[in-house]
Amino acid sequence: MKTKMNQLRTVTLVVAIFTGTCLLSAPAKADTAAGEATFKAKCAGCHGADGKGKEAMKTTDMAAADVQKLSDADLSKIISEGKSPRMPAYKTLTPEQVKDLVSYIRSLKK
Repeated sequence: MKTKMNQLRTVTLVVAIFTGTCLLSAPAKADTAAGEATFKAKCAGCHGADGKGKEAMKTTDMAAADVQKLSDADLSKIISEGKSPRMPAYKTLTPEQVKDLVSYIRSLKK
């Protein structure tokens, strides 16, 4: 009887830990509106308020297929580390801000 109770406690504990881990590790949804605000503050000067790029500066259209086919990790890396020669690194953005910015860039898809 004692062994059965110990096994039941162990199983209950394992299930509780597993459930808690799953709930806490679920990725938070990106905030596209916050990403738009960050884009307007940090990116619109070069990429345009609509993300279409600026011809005079020869900047990238964020809705273009070659941008949209990049993975979220690739976009995050470009935002955080920059892209030579003209794209500056934005190391001061938090991971959450970068995630929101990537979400906004995805919303520009043609």
